Amino acid sequence: MGFYWVGFIFWFLIIASFLLLIFGTWKKSWKVLICSGIFLILPSLYFGGAENLFRLLVLFPLIPFVLAVYIKKRV
Repeated sequence: MGFYWVGFIFWFLIIASFLLLIFGTWKKSWKVLICSGIFLILPSLYFGGAENLFRLLVLFPLIPFVLAVYIKKRV
């Protein structure tokens, strides 16, 4: 049984985006939140082809982007 690079990259992007989301909201950095949203786009597009409510996970990267716009306007 081999090592699956696609799965590793998938989970790495998800974990990195959540860590960046937490760090970006803690530091109130809109640049880090943009990076979090970009990291989350590829894994969320995987669920775009689902036939059930998993399709709504495509909208999840909007959260860091909306937070980034909100923080940028406040500062």
